[in-house]
Amino acid sequence: MKNICIFCGANFNGDPNLKQAIDLLAEVMVSQNIGLIFGGGKVGVMGLMADAILQRGGSAIGVIPGFLMDKEVGHPGLTQMHVVENMHQRKQLMNDLCDGIITLPGGFGTLEEFFEVLTWLQLGLHTKPIGVLNVNGFYDFLLKQMDVMVEQRFLKPANRQLVLTSANPVELVDLMSRFTATPDEVWFKERDLY
Repeated sequence: MKNICIFCGANFNGDPNLKQAIDLLAEVMVSQNIGLIFGGGKVGVMGLMADAILQRGGSAIGVIPGFLMDKEVGHPGLTQMHVVENMHQRKQLMNDLCDGIITLPGGFGTLEEFFEVLTWLQLGLHTKPIGVLNVNGFYDFLLKQMDVMVEQRFLKPANRQLVLTSANPVELVDLMSRFTATPDEVWFKERDLY
């Protein structure tokens, strides 16, 4: 992987374990010459992730809508900053620039980004690995909800397995490097969409 896109919050809750996970993830990425693609912010977990990459000599490329730059939320010291018109263009460009995606703790925006690119993977619009860094069990309930979706037959087990999960950044990047995916051909054939 050349670049990993990180979805994460514009807030930081002060958790030292999360800060340690961010630092370790940055260390792993820079040691493997993997660049950061992210939302371009200087605040919250976003800012911490970018700073951790830059402090280790890595590449950090931001993608931010103009209205957030106008509010002075953009990180001033990045390797490169792309300013786009809206949130959809932001997601599309971040996905285009990366070879894999990791979701860190965050709020509604983080989950919205995660589920959109996960749906794109499920539909075969890309084949990039998607990981969840589950620091301190932050995403335990979300992952359990995915299991309930499988139990209730709203989600196929094969599609549930598209979400790679670990609390350890080293293990998660390793899982992502070995990931292969194919479109859900059975789903499409059942609906005469192929």
